[in-house]
Parts: sequence; C-alpha cells; structure tokens
Amino acid sequence: MYALFDDAGKFLAGRVMSEADSSMQVELDSGKRVKVKAANVLLKFDKPAPAELIAEGQRLAQEIDLDLAWEFAPDSEFTFAELARDYFDAKASMAHQAAALFRLYEAPHYFRRIGKGQFKKAPEEIVKAALLGIERKRLQALQIEAWAKELAAGQCPEPVRSEIYKILFKPDKNGPEYKAVVEATKLAHKAPLDLLQAAGAIASPYQFHWRRFLFEQFPKGTGFPALAAPAIKDDLPLATVQAFSIDDSATTEIDDALSVQGMGTGTIVFGVHIAAPGLAIQPDSPLDKVARERLSTVYMPGWKLTMLPDEVVQTYTLMAGRDCPAISLYVTMDEATLQVRGSETRIERVPIVANLRHDQLDAVVTEASLTGEAPADYEFAKELAFTFRLAKHLKAGREVVRGKPETFNRPDYNFKLDGDGSEPKGQETVRISTRQRGAPLDLIVAEAMILANSTWGGWLNELGLPGIYRSQASLAPGIKVRMGTKAAPHAGMGVAQYTWATSPLRRYVDLVNQWQIIACARHGRTAALVAPFKPKDAALFSIISGFDAAYSAYNGFQSGIERYWTLRYLAQNEIQELDASVMKDGLVRADTLPLVFKALGAENMARGAHVRVRITGMDEMTLDLHANVIAKLDEAVAAAEEIEDAEGDEEETAGPLTLAIDMTGEGEEAAPVAEGKA
Repeated sequence: MYALFDDAGKFLAGRVMSEADSSMQVELDSGKRVKVKAANVLLKFDKPAPAELIAEGQRLAQEIDLDLAWEFAPDSEFTFAELARDYFDAKASMAHQAAALFRLYEAPHYFRRIGKGQFKKAPEEIVKAALLGIERKRLQALQIEAWAKELAAGQCPEPVRSEIYKILFKPDKNGPEYKAVVEATKLAHKAPLDLLQAAGAIASPYQFHWRRFLFEQFPKGTGFPALAAPAIKDDLPLATVQAFSIDDSATTEIDDALSVQGMGTGTIVFGVHIAAPGLAIQPDSPLDKVARERLSTVYMPGWKLTMLPDEVVQTYTLMAGRDCPAISLYVTMDEATLQVRGSETRIERVPIVANLRHDQLDAVVTEASLTGEAPADYEFAKELAFTFRLAKHLKAGREVVRGKPETFNRPDYNFKLDGDGSEPKGQETVRISTRQRGAPLDLIVAEAMILANSTWGGWLNELGLPGIYRSQASLAPGIKVRMGTKAAPHAGMGVAQYTWATSPLRRYVDLVNQWQIIACARHGRTAALVAPFKPKDAALFSIISGFDAAYSAYNGFQSGIERYWTLRYLAQNEIQELDASVMKDGLVRADTLPLVFKALGAENMARGAHVRVRITGMDEMTLDLHANVIAKLDEAVAAAEEIEDAEGDEEETAGPLTLAIDMTGEGEEAAPVAEGKA
C-alpha cells in the first residue's frame, strides 16, 4: 500500500512500511524513511506507483478549469475527492483525485482550506477581487520587464525617472520602478549608478548630488509660503553709536555689527549689535514654523537656501544706511588694560553706517596697518585697530583657559562660480581662493561673537532661564561638542559657557536663544516667569535634536558639493599633480585645495610627510579621487598641534556613496549617507 501525504505544503508519496493509530512509517522512492502523522495522510492507494501518481496528478491538475470547478463545487464544505467525482466522473481515479487536491491547494483565491483535505469555495465577490489582483500583478510584471529592457538598452522610462532618487535612497522595494531597476542591473550587468547614468536618468553628476540633497532634506520643495515680515511694534530708542558690520560681499543675512565708543577717554564701551527678528517673529507663528522646519541656512558654492524668505531677511538684516532694530551687548572696559568692568544688554535701534566686506578689505586691513606699522587708509581705522587689539587679548585669555594656543594651520577656501547668479547647473567655471584663518578681520568678528555668546549664556544662566548651549567637557581625544539646555564649560573655546545667539537670521537655535535674551532684557530677574521656554521644556530638547540632525546634514552636503567643485577645478585647469601632506591610513591633504584623498604609496609614510602625487582618475558621481605618490618632498615636520587638529578634519573626505539598491531585491534597505564659526 502507498500513501500520499502533505509535508509542510509539499506533496510526497511512498510505500507504507508500518502503520499505527496516529502515524505511519513511509519509505520514499529515494529510500528514505519518514514518520508521517495520520492527520497529514490524504490518500491511500495500491496503484499506480507513487511517482506515477504525482506526475499524472500534476498533469491533470493543469487541465482543471478553476472557474468551472468553482461552479461545480457545492456551497457547503467538501473534500477534494468529492470535487474530483463532480468534475471528472463518479468513478474518479486516484490520479483524478490527486489532480483535484493539487489544483485546490494552488487556488486559495477560489477555495479555502477548512481541514484535512476539506475545502469551501470562496464567495463570488472575493474571487472577483482576487482575480483582479492577479491580473494587476501579471500586468505589473509585464511592465517591470518592459521597463527593465528599456533601461538595459540605454533608455529611461519616465515613471522610473520621476522616482529615481526615491529608488536610489529610500525605495519602496515592492514598487515596480524599483524592481525594474534591480532587474535591469542584472540584465545589463552594470552597477545601478552606471546603468541609470547611461540611460539618461541622471542629467549630470552635479544634478545628482543636488537633487539627492533636496529629496532627502526638502521633499516638499524649497519654496516659501507667501508670508510678510511682521513689523516690530516696540518703540525702540535710537542708540548713540556708529556701527559697522564685517561680512563677505555675497552675504545678505547680516546678523551682526560692532561699535566702539569712548576712545581716548580711558574707558571703552564695546558694542556687539545683533539683528533682532525675535522682536517680530513670535514662537509658533507662521514664520517661526517656517524657520523651525528649515533650522538653518544651507550654504554651497554659488547658491544658498535661506532659513527665512529673502523679503523677511531684508526686513531685519543690518543694512548700511538704516537704523536697524537690534539686541545690543555693551561691554565696558579699561582702555589701557582691557579689563572688563561690566556689561549691559539693550533692545534698541542701531545706526548701521557701513557694511565692510572681507573680500574687499582683507588685503588692506593687515596686522601691520592695525598696529601702526603701516598706513591705515580705510574706514573705521581707529575702531578696527582697537577691536583687533581687543580680539588678540580675548583670544589670549581663552587660550590660557584652553591650556594651549588655537592653531590656524590651514586657510578657508572660497568658491566663486562664473555664472549669472541663478541656480548653478554644474558646468560653470569655478575659481577657488583662500583666506587664512585668523586673518585680522576674521579674528575681530570671531572674538566679538564669542564674547557675546559667552556673556549672554552666562546671563541666561544667572537669571535661571534655559538656553541652547554648546559645551565640551575637555580637549581629550574623543570628547565631542554637545548641545544642551544648561550652561557648561566649552573646553575647545576656552569659555565658561557658550551659546549660539549671534546669527538669528540664519540659525534657528540663535533665534530661540534671542527670545530668551529678549525676555531677560525686558524683565530682568522675573524673566523666567514670561520667557517662551521654561526649564526642562520638552520643546527645547526637540529643537536641539532636530537642529543637530539638520545642521549635520547641511554641513555634510556643503562639504560634498565643495568637493565636487574642487574636482571640477582640477579638470577645468587640467591639474595632474598636487603637493600634499600625509595624514593617516593612506590619506593625504592637498596643500592648496580643500581636498583629502587616498594616495597609493602613502600608507606607510609618517604623519606630516610632504609628498607629490599624480592624479590617476576621478569620479564626479562618487566624488572619488585616485592618485599615486610620485615623490617624497621632505620628512614629517608637523607639530603636535597640527597632528591633533588633523584628527578632526577627516570629514573633508567624501565617504562612499550609499545606495538603497539591493541587487537581489530582497535585502534590508541601506541607510542613506564641528564646531561652527562663531
């Protein structure tokens, strides 16, 4: 005797060797013996042979018309043997019964399994819906196949093109567009990026980087709702100062200005004046929601995405020739010793008499001219000379707390695109220039902002108000800068506490801190009762979390897109060789460009060794640069401080491009891929 049984959804048959009440021993054609539960045995038969029965049953099963079988089936429960007798004939053979069993099992949309060999036909509406679904899947499979063939042939179907960044970085792995790309990569034997670029789905490497960033960070687009800048209703007093700002020519969000009063009297009042959008934009207002969604201005060569609409920015920016609402910090100090005697914060209108520009004055406002060793033929010469002396004094004081001097070993790089001022296309000619970190004007502004941020941070803490602080417990390796709501030392800056409050037009945390500072300026000791944010306010922690993530993403994009333009610069100027300094793990840093990359031959060289490398290739899509060391120029000469500083700069190296394309179509989705200036 033979038995046909269900083995976890697979039908097997073999000779019955022994049988008990609840199980039997069955020998398969392979000779293997298995123990089978009686509940899983569906047919017992003497002939034909097991293999013949299964083969004939599978052949006959395909001849069963499911619609007709569904019509034949009774409305009540039935067995597969009963259906075989109704469909074939009253003396249905074992092969016919097996065929009915196989067909019923493979058609759950027509027949539901009730028990051992028992079924019940599905309601008519369920069958129709299931058939529609099956037809949709069939048509979708055909569509996927057609799209895959188009992609493999070098053409991109529009539905795939419209979903390209979602497919690459945040795909719906059940979506037909994603499946078409996976299938096409197999057909064409190409990597996804190569395939899509060859098919014209990616217009250019620049558009790839730009559109990917917009997809990940601005899925709703970069436009602003039509919102007017609210007026500042306060009747603000006019300050008796002549203030000036120091920025680049391209800067439109002029957040800060400086003033100096009392020169020659022995007592100086040094003013730091910050644009005051917080006087007009209120928490939870429409403009606040816009700013909180963006959290920061995004900067990139030739373009930027502002945190606030330009019309709003221009209302509150510290434009020359206007009396601008501002939050002013006045620090009174001894003119000779620069010892601070006190500070005061005022809400007022400040006359902005000049917007000085770095790029126009850096070559003129030199240390020699500021210290009297060379002529100083420029505006605010006396004020700038004093602020430079003050900046050096403040920096020296911070370095005492810091425990070692700050080093400015590398320049800042400026990118300028030759274009019409519109959004870059990626093919513009790029020029890269440098501005040495710690240049006089740069130092003046940086120290003034550190002074204001540290002073205001201490004031908030003194009055019991929370703020958004940046702190660093120590300069020990691995100790990072963190954001929190309580005042704490910032070892890297060398100050007792440090907030961001001097850029409210371009950073949301600065706007939040400005609201708290305004409350302090208006209400003094009772400010905690009326300030927008109270201690342990959950909203502050939410803002910190959102800002950290956004700011990191924006900085990462800026670094990546600057790397793109640096590669373009190499190509446009046909640069084949570069001088560089060895870092670690085969990485080198170019001497005259913002570029860190791996160079073959540098792996075993000492840190700081100076080498010449030859560029052997570059990829503007992945931002990879390939190079070989061709000469060793000198031995390692880097000071210890330079080595330490280099540890934190590896972010300049573009990481590997992470796609969410799984070539099997089955795996988990891949994860998509410093302290700022004062």
